Amino acid sequence: MTDTFQLDGATVPFEPGQTVMQAALAADHYIPHLCYHPEFKPHGSCKLCTVKVNGRTMASCTMPAEAGLEVESEIEEINALRRTLVKMLFAEGNHFCPSCEKSGNCMLQALGYDLEVHTAGFRHQYPDRPLDASHPDILLDFNRCILCELCVRASSEVDGKNVFALAGRGDTKHLIVNAESGQLKDSNIALTDKAMQVCPVGVILKKRVGFSQPIGERRYDESPISAQALLDAPRPSDAAGDCAACEDAP
Repeated sequence: MTDTFQLDGATVPFEPGQTVMQAALAADHYIPHLCYHPEFKPHGSCKLCTVKVNGRTMASCTMPAEAGLEVESEIEEINALRRTLVKMLFAEGNHFCPSCEKSGNCMLQALGYDLEVHTAGFRHQYPDRPLDASHPDILLDFNRCILCELCVRASSEVDGKNVFALAGRGDTKHLIVNAESGQLKDSNIALTDKAMQVCPVGVILKKRVGFSQPIGERRYDESPISAQALLDAPRPSDAAGDCAACEDAP
């Protein structure tokens, strides 16, 4: 007999070892998220996936699923928190969507639409972090980084290269390249690396392919992030927890 918990009044089955987030997505229930990726160990850094579990706020990507839990996600209290977090992310970085190559493929932008965030709501910080155009094929725009650590985890756990890391603390925390020079040209990154595929915003970009796919025909232009996340979610029948859609997931 499969154990279950309640999510917004719906019964969600889960398997041993699954988190609330994993079980919800596998059962076609979307919980907003940014730093969660189905191929990596849950991290819990962005807090967009916060839910109420038996009356207490928890990050659903790290909360183990347990029988009998009462989970609330689609309630105004939680969505208001998510909107505030998204507004803060927009204000903390340089996210100028109309001119950004990532527009239409950007998870932060798509979450803004999904949560009906119309303005940043906070004074913009306008960070001034030098771009890294040293690599012949890859551009890094550090000004857009939201510190999700997806590229750090991908480079370490999948690529085995440790190209990226975070340095500093508090409001000085920032993404760096693990090379003596600090420049991407002196790393061993490759275009085929997993780290090239996972950035949810517009930090890691391939050169000479900008806007080759027209805005209006991109991933989140075709369907909202909630629908795309459910397509990408591994299901219990997927061998070893893998899914074909994960290859194209941001």
